[in-house]
Amino acid sequence: MKTLLQINTSIFAQYGQSTRLNEQFVAAWKAANPQGEVVVRDFSREPVPHLTGERFQAFLAKAEHRTPTQQQVAAYSESLINEIHEADVLVIGLPMYNYGIPSMLQSYFDHVGRAGVTFRYTETGPVGAFQGKKAYVFATRGGMHAGSNRDSQVDHVRNFLGLVGIVDVEVIYAEGMGMGDVAKQAGIAKAEARIVELSPVVAANERLLTPVARAA
Repeated sequence: MKTLLQINTSIFAQYGQSTRLNEQFVAAWKAANPQGEVVVRDFSREPVPHLTGERFQAFLAKAEHRTPTQQQVAAYSESLINEIHEADVLVIGLPMYNYGIPSMLQSYFDHVGRAGVTFRYTETGPVGAFQGKKAYVFATRGGMHAGSNRDSQVDHVRNFLGLVGIVDVEVIYAEGMGMGDVAKQAGIAKAEARIVELSPVVAANERLLTPVARAA
């Protein structure tokens, strides 16, 4: 059975444009994979704690030496990591806040990106643990930033996903959300058209995933 991990990061919960686009894509995926499972991680409902020195020390401590509090912190991190391990596909809502990613998405990355756990350093660079997965990112913005030097947000997300082994990343943009109704509707329509284009591709790509690739 195929599994999709849906990550909603908007502070506006189900009303955020990135969440709505996530939902549309997931509906298309479910139509192509009726037996598939969808796991939803919604930061507006389950906030991810920001990384602190104490939480980081819990990651560093050996399992047998962790305090009860550190065990809880490590277990929480491991639950997030396991969700990605078990997923074939990730769908990430990515609203732009002050040219950056949502702070809780960064917190999520901080709990998932653990040296020796989800990636390891080698002589030729880091090697991630999440091989063979596909990620779709719905980037929603008030302005028009794609392809400009203001779009460091997408590079950051691509770099992090690559660090943990997810290199097959497609970014779907919905821009102009704050530039009036005409620009907003055009941005949404462009993203929705891409979802329609991807719908048969999603089904084809899922059929190409071998059990070995899914388990990687």
